[in-house]
Amino acid sequence: MGLCALIAILYVAQSILIPIVFAFIIAILLSPVVSIFVRMKVNRLLAISITLLLSIIIIFACGAFIVSQASLFADSWPTVVEKFTLLLNNTISQAATYLDVQPQHIHEWINKTQGELINFNGAAVGQTLMSVGGAVAVLFIIPVYIFVILYYQPLLMEFIRRLFADNHQTEVTEIVSQTKTVVQRYLVGLIIEAAIIATLDASALLILGIDYAILLGIIAAFLNMVPYIGGLVAVALPMMVALATKESAWSAVYVLILYYIIQLFDNNYVVPKIVASKVKINALFSIIVVLVGNMLWGIPGMFLSIPLLAILKLIFDHIESLKPWGFLLGDTMPPLRRPRKSKLRKEVVKPESGIAASDSVSKK
Repeated sequence: MGLCALIAILYVAQSILIPIVFAFIIAILLSPVVSIFVRMKVNRLLAISITLLLSIIIIFACGAFIVSQASLFADSWPTVVEKFTLLLNNTISQAATYLDVQPQHIHEWINKTQGELINFNGAAVGQTLMSVGGAVAVLFIIPVYIFVILYYQPLLMEFIRRLFADNHQTEVTEIVSQTKTVVQRYLVGLIIEAAIIATLDASALLILGIDYAILLGIIAAFLNMVPYIGGLVAVALPMMVALATKESAWSAVYVLILYYIIQLFDNNYVVPKIVASKVKINALFSIIVVLVGNMLWGIPGMFLSIPLLAILKLIFDHIESLKPWGFLLGDTMPPLRRPRKSKLRKEVVKPESGIAASDSVSKK
């Protein structure tokens, strides 16, 4: 009942909780920068203001660059859809010839979908911008939350300590400090990983001559934060653009190969070396928590689900009674134990030997 009540609260109060959760995560990320300014004898209020201002400038600069690239992509979106639809029509016609299938219904569906996709550039984009406008309004609230959280950080830390008895103060302080440090490293690692993946994906697309390479590389880096599902979407979009803008279908195959190589590099080197390995979540719970986050909070929930689960795992790993749950969320596979030989065999052998012994005694 408590779990059901918690899920209901998370769903009903999402408009309030999403900005606060984003603000807490960003505040944890910016806390070391504020500490650096404070150590430089800068007033705490001024240190928080400078840190927040620099962060806003960086975010707005990146956002303006992405919007400029997206506007170019939106202008040519109808052409991309038309070329992709023409290629799909030819493929279906050839397949229908070999398989002796009537493709009329498929072509009707394609024409309808093409009209919807082209109209997406007009009216649907307007509706999307309206919803994005509401999100932008929320974005102006998040910096206020971040400022307040950073300013009242000592108060919040003291509140956490006072929740527990005096004999647990040392353990609570250690858990809070270690969790804060590892979460900061984890979030910084995610940002570095996103920058590396964006650079590699954009460079690969530029080498192949794919249009809108920089925008597609940035989108792939953001989608890469959503495990497993994001990677599939990230490679599908440039493959579709390659099929629509290039004469040969081999360009899409090359995109798939290069993205696969980059993904192997990311999984085997970037994540273990840069992203904190202590908060790696196994595939089962990663997919479950992403789907649950999407169900509760939509797209923001998909991006917040993994960091929140990582924070939860860190807390589990530092509390003795909850360590099994932390182990369950992790991806450390225990060694396979071979089943012990059953004692039934020995019990079966003993009567036989006893019978044989009694037979020999009777013969004697």
